[in-house]
Amino acid sequence: MTETVSFDPNSIGQKIANIYGLPFDAKSANIVIVPVPWEVTVSYNAGTADGPKAILEASFQVDLFDPDVPDAWKVGIALLEASHELHGLNASLRPLAERYIGMLEEGLSPDDEPGMAKLLQQINDGCVTMNTIVESQCAEVLAQGKIAAVVGGDHSTPLGLVRALGKHHSDFGILHFDAHADLRDAYEGFTYSHASIMFNVLKEKQVTKLVQVGIRDYCEQERQLIDDSKGRVKTFYDRDIRSRMFEGETWKQVCDGIVKELPQKVYVSFDVDGLDPKLCPHTGTPVPGGLEFEQALYLIKCVVTSGRTIIAFDLNEVAPGEDDEWDANVGARLLYRMANLCAKSNGRP
Repeated sequence: MTETVSFDPNSIGQKIANIYGLPFDAKSANIVIVPVPWEVTVSYNAGTADGPKAILEASFQVDLFDPDVPDAWKVGIALLEASHELHGLNASLRPLAERYIGMLEEGLSPDDEPGMAKLLQQINDGCVTMNTIVESQCAEVLAQGKIAAVVGGDHSTPLGLVRALGKHHSDFGILHFDAHADLRDAYEGFTYSHASIMFNVLKEKQVTKLVQVGIRDYCEQERQLIDDSKGRVKTFYDRDIRSRMFEGETWKQVCDGIVKELPQKVYVSFDVDGLDPKLCPHTGTPVPGGLEFEQALYLIKCVVTSGRTIIAFDLNEVAPGEDDEWDANVGARLLYRMANLCAKSNGRP
């Protein structure tokens, strides 16, 4: 491992080093990122399981200077090696999920297809294993006094991190960037579907507030859950944000209102389809509308400048194109800036 004293942040990113070419490993870093190559329950376009690897490869082209965080490279970021067990489990279960989803798309149910109920149970059991592995990895990071982050994979992947955080914090809120509300109860029969992540997160009693931003694709049942949450879920719908800005409000005013809804401790969960799809065209379920890159980061900066602490974060649904590195380039830069702001809110390094 190269000594930090001899590291040149202006030089080329060396691929023999860790993510971004930084001179840190899991032992020396302040922020440790857990990669989760998983897309078992994706219901539209696949490819997110390759997100962590693609972000790593793109990271070596990221310039390390960050105007918001002096000497940002000194924050100390490291990416763990992806779990071989998760790689294998994802590869074996994804074809089974495709068969099951195909059955549903034909208008059939497990009652019509012998063996499908058993198939569904096998998939759900595999998702339990994934959550257990991620929670264990994140718990180990937190036990060392470090900041843990997850990079997916589909958006089902960070539940283990949220559960691990619940053993270290009595209460915290979640700032959720997304095109989708992700509040479906076992979408398509998958208990831990990517479309059910926030429904499952709300089962964790330590999560006292869920603040959603950029939501623009949701069902009536999800809207009803939000309305019936007695304020535990506050959703800033994309169309409402746009209307307010069309009528003269600034993004700063909108952000101030969003931040006021958050408690002191904040977990940031970022699905890249919360951005305008021109920034992430290959993501699993792109939706017209959404936030610009700097617009999203400005909101996170507002969280930091408010004096709140970002206790952890995730980035999900980055799906590299077959011959296009655009999504990975956006994801790598977004991940770096989020990590730096998280560290700043914690007074690190």
